[in-house]
Formats: sequence, structure tokens, C-alpha cells
Amino acid sequence: MSKTDLKRDQHALYASPTGRYAEVEVPAMRYLAVDGSGRPGSPSYQQAVEALFTASYAAKFLSKNDLDRDYVVMPLEGLWWADDMSTFRTREKDRWSWRMLIRQPDWLDERILATAIEQAHAKGRDPEGLLRPVELDEGRCLQTLHLGSYDDEGPILAYLHDEYLPAQGLRPVGRHHEIYLSDARRVAPGKLRTILRQPVAPAEN
Repeated sequence: MSKTDLKRDQHALYASPTGRYAEVEVPAMRYLAVDGSGRPGSPSYQQAVEALFTASYAAKFLSKNDLDRDYVVMPLEGLWWADDMSTFRTREKDRWSWRMLIRQPDWLDERILATAIEQAHAKGRDPEGLLRPVELDEGRCLQTLHLGSYDDEGPILAYLHDEYLPAQGLRPVGRHHEIYLSDARRVAPGKLRTILRQPVAPAEN
């Protein structure tokens, strides 16, 4: 049985230059998601991540056993926002809201995703029943590969919003999106690899 790797098959979405932004067209994709707020690393955040990976691996094995289709489980992703977006530059993390995500292959039907969610709940990984399937359709985006600690993202994000977008006649739409290519539990902060993505549209006159 061959194993699909969506990161390899859609390489441009998961590999970007460092220090500058590249434009990508992001198609509609399906995810499992958990919404929350507050500091990354808090108990509720950790519980959300555990629930997502438990359900995602359950979906993988259901796909392999029921559909004879195997694949690599995708990395953790996050959408981030706040009432005052400047808190991302100042790193006031307690004021952040988030939606943590793991992408799911398009061939998984609602039955498999619902069963995977039920299995995560049965294992105590989703005690509040927050896991749910969502679709994200971002379209035109700018993204870069950030190397290093999450707390060092401020300058490249400030450059995007204060300089690059105005110079290109663009404005941000949608939420700041991060794709965690490294496992922060196993990789030193200075070696973390994170895709920073921002949906954009032409600036309004």
C-alpha cells in the first residue's frame, strides 16, 4: 500500500523562502479543529493539541483499514487573532484567540471524521467536545518560512503589515496562519521551522 504525503504532493504550500514573502494560491482544504483562547502552552491549548492528534491518527487508521488508503498525518497548524492585533507584535499572549488545526485528506468522508472524533472523546482527549471538522478556503496568500523561536516572529510580521503589503497594494484578509513544520517538544527553539501565512486581497481605494 502506498502512502500519500500531502506536504510532498503540494510542496509549494509547505516550503517558502526565509526573509521574504512568496505568493501562493491556497485551495479549499478540510481540517479537524479546536477553538480556544489564551497563552499557547496553557492546559487548554495542550489539551486541544492532544485531541487533534488523537483524532487525526484515528482517522488515518480508519482510512487505511476501511478505504485501503494510507497517508502521512499532517503537521499542526494554527489560526491566530485578537481584538487588538498589535498584541502579536508585543507578544501579549493572554489576549490571543486561536483555532488549532490538522489538515485531513479530501477523500475522508464525514463518517470517518465523526468516528475519529468519537474515538478521541472516548479516550478522554476531548472532554468538552470541542473537536469538529471545518473547511478553510484562503485563496491568495503571502507566506514565508520563519526559522527560530515563535517569539522572534514579530519583525517579519511587522515588515509584512507595515511595509510589504502597502507597497504591493494589498491588504490582509482572514486570520494569521501558522504551520508548524517542527515538533516544538523535540526541536530547540532556535531550529524551529514555521510557515507564516497571510491571506490577502487588493487594497481598497
